[in-house]
Amino acid sequence: MEEFVKTLLLTGKMAVITTAVLFVFSLPIAYWLAYSKFKGKVIFEALVCMPMVLPPTVLGYYFLLLISPTRGFGKFLNETFNIQLAFTFEGIVIASIIANLPFMIQPLQNGFSALPKSFKEAAYTLGKSRWTTFWRVLLPNIKPSIITGLALTFAHCIGEFGIVLMIGGSIPHETKVASIELYDQVQALNYDLANQYALILFAISFILLMIIFSINKKKTLF
Repeated sequence: MEEFVKTLLLTGKMAVITTAVLFVFSLPIAYWLAYSKFKGKVIFEALVCMPMVLPPTVLGYYFLLLISPTRGFGKFLNETFNIQLAFTFEGIVIASIIANLPFMIQPLQNGFSALPKSFKEAAYTLGKSRWTTFWRVLLPNIKPSIITGLALTFAHCIGEFGIVLMIGGSIPHETKVASIELYDQVQALNYDLANQYALILFAISFILLMIIFSINKKKTLF
């Protein structure tokens, strides 16, 4: 039972950190994608959405090469700062951030894009700065998009498997999250414990999706 709880806590910790970091970094990116007229923006949009279509093992493989302590950037981190990301909790968090980037940015970008231009124009006319307009006018009006982005990112994060396995392996209390433990228990033919993990992951994902659909339904009604 103790191992069961620790695995779930580790999974929740990874999901919370990933979601929080992504929210902070995704806000300015989504704002720029929604309002920028830069012609090469489509290339950046394609790169942001790549994790949605690229197999997690492929993404994990390239990221593992990047952070490998024996080559390139990973070697630089190891020799200069004594930092090793491969097969560590920090490594799977960074990998999870990359893998979940589109699940946070897309809802936020759609939220900004759907806002009438008059919102910004009225704020500027009243002498509000871009910073004030962003925090006091735009963000409060995309709350459904914010909640959707947070919920989608968290739900997808707790189910991460391929990229987490590639980067972190299956180290107890370090990188073995619920999806990895579920796989290990199935391999060991321990279906009772595997069923417990599966039900919890299913329930969390179902509840978060219900929240998203409820919010979007209310938005449509009003």
